[in-house]
Amino acid sequence: MSQRPALPDGLGYDGQGRLCLSRLVVSNIAAQLATPFYLYDLDIVRVRVKRLRQALAPLKPRICYAVKANGSLSLLRLLAQENLGADIVSGGELARALAAGFAPANIIFAGVGKTDAEILASLKAGIGQFNVESEAELERIAHCAQALGVTAPVALRINPDVDAGTHSKITTGRATDKFGLAPEAALALVRQRQRWPQIGIEALAFHLGSQLLDARPYATASIRLRELVLAVRAEGLPLRAVDLGGGFGVAQAQAAPFDFAAYVQAVSSQLKPLELEITVEPGRYLVAEAGLLVTRVIQTKETAARRFVIIDAGMNDLLRPALYSAEHPVFPLVLDAQEDWQPADLVGPICESSDRFNRALALPRLAQGDVLALGMAGAYGAVMRSSYNDRALAAEVVAEGDRWAIATPALSPEALLAREQLAPWLAH
Repeated sequence: MSQRPALPDGLGYDGQGRLCLSRLVVSNIAAQLATPFYLYDLDIVRVRVKRLRQALAPLKPRICYAVKANGSLSLLRLLAQENLGADIVSGGELARALAAGFAPANIIFAGVGKTDAEILASLKAGIGQFNVESEAELERIAHCAQALGVTAPVALRINPDVDAGTHSKITTGRATDKFGLAPEAALALVRQRQRWPQIGIEALAFHLGSQLLDARPYATASIRLRELVLAVRAEGLPLRAVDLGGGFGVAQAQAAPFDFAAYVQAVSSQLKPLELEITVEPGRYLVAEAGLLVTRVIQTKETAARRFVIIDAGMNDLLRPALYSAEHPVFPLVLDAQEDWQPADLVGPICESSDRFNRALALPRLAQGDVLALGMAGAYGAVMRSSYNDRALAAEVVAEGDRWAIATPALSPEALLAREQLAPWLAH
């Protein structure tokens, strides 16, 4: 069967059949670097930022990028220069966001397990918002704020008990998920707010999960958020804002893209009359299509049952297929229009059966040394990589226009080994 892969934004083949990322020929970069490596096109990120702003213009939202999607310092600097805020989930991401140039007042700290050290560092930095997910967390933030003599700006994150209809491991808004407060629990904290004079409850928030392609769950959650806003105001607390999280999905192949018009209509109908500032926290939508994982064929293997293409990228480099059964499109760096494509399993070298990127994927005939690019790799790729099986940590490369540079050098097994030390009693 002959099949040419569907290409996302910014990716295409030139007249010589060479894969191009915007104005760069990917094979020219691959000829100079060891594989595997990540390649991000910053031009595509700029386009996605502009597109999102246009789509959400009726809401006039503050956009805070979810750093956990891709924390490359160069990419973060670009987003800070685009005047986005940052949504963080750790003290490490706080340091990274500040180093990239995000304004502290535009940093939101989310997550269910903030440590006291992380809370103190965030208060000292002067971040704009803590998304609080439990009474115990509120108590600890109040204690830290009292120690510093400051007031902590807080949004109560509610769990609206809405199933986003996405993968179970990336759904966060159901009552059985670990995230957020039940609306009645959040209202109870509002009623007891005099207990925490060091806390300023300024907003309500929710987050439904990741990779949503349907706007309807946001509509349901917005109704429940509106009801809680009215109840909170009835308690005499004037809220400043609502935080609607992120989760805007990126469609692959022939799937319908996320319907932003339906999203805006659903959110506006419920929340616009309340005259509150709106924050959104996109991650994947802004960076997924901007990234490739470039990898080289080690060898092929044919059995009576299957054809395997074994590449030098493994699940330690890109965990999503093993963790979420995610599939990434695969593009040869040089395309022969006459090539006959046949089914093959694309697998890595890791000693795990889960080290499989695609099953029965249409691929051309490939040989040792041929180079491929896995698409949609700009989100939740490099940030989740590891050195499992004592493998190198892949480099990250950024490109803009006709320029490219190594943003994060590869870390070799020897460099990783050098960080370790023997226990004293085993050293001799």
